[in-house]
Order: sequence, then C-alpha cells, then structure tokens
Amino acid sequence: MFWFMLIALVAVVAAVAMAVLGDGGTLRDSEPDRIDDRLPADRPLIRSDIDAVRLPIAVRGYRMLDVDEVLDRLGAELAERDARIADLEAVLAGARAGAVGAPVTPSLDKDESPRDDTGE
Repeated sequence: MFWFMLIALVAVVAAVAMAVLGDGGTLRDSEPDRIDDRLPADRPLIRSDIDAVRLPIAVRGYRMLDVDEVLDRLGAELAERDARIADLEAVLAGARAGAVGAPVTPSLDKDESPRDDTGE
C-alpha cells in the first residue's frame, strides 16, 4: 500500500509540474499587471474617474508604484483646488467688505439737479 501511495504522489506531482511548465519545460513569462485605464492627464479629475480606477493586484497586495502614482495625482489636484478655493474666498471676502463699507448715495451729474414729483 505504501508503494502505491508513493507512486500515486509522484504521478500527481509530475502531472502538476507538466501542467504548470507547459511545453518545453520552462515557465511562461507572465504579462505585466498594469492599470489599463489610467487617469486622464488632459483634464482635472472628476468623481467618476476615481470610482473607475481599479488598481492591479500584485503578489503581496497592490503594486506600490501604481498606488503611489494615483495618490500623488490626487494629492496634487486636491492641493490645487484648495488653493483656488482659498483665492476665490479671499476675493469674495474683499468684494463683500468693499460693498459693506461703501456709502450708497445716488450720483448726480453736474447738469442735473434733483427733481421733485411735480416735474419742475
């Protein structure tokens, strides 16, 4: 019984090795697992771009290079948007302060005089 089990084990190992190695006895080159649909470089990112990103999985998780690339791009665009928002808020605050501090008086041309309701 021992010899039968040993021969069966060797046959199974040989079958698995032949299936993995294929023809020629060498392993086939693996295709690189990269992001097929990169983030668009010609426009700012939108929510659907982020939702559509699928990072490739490596042997021990995600490929660090791809994850770093996506995170760097997102970080740069968020910083740019934050700076733009801060600039616009500063302009808006200045416009509001100018509108509140300016007295509201009707302007009269030199040739015009104030009219009363009788038209005189």
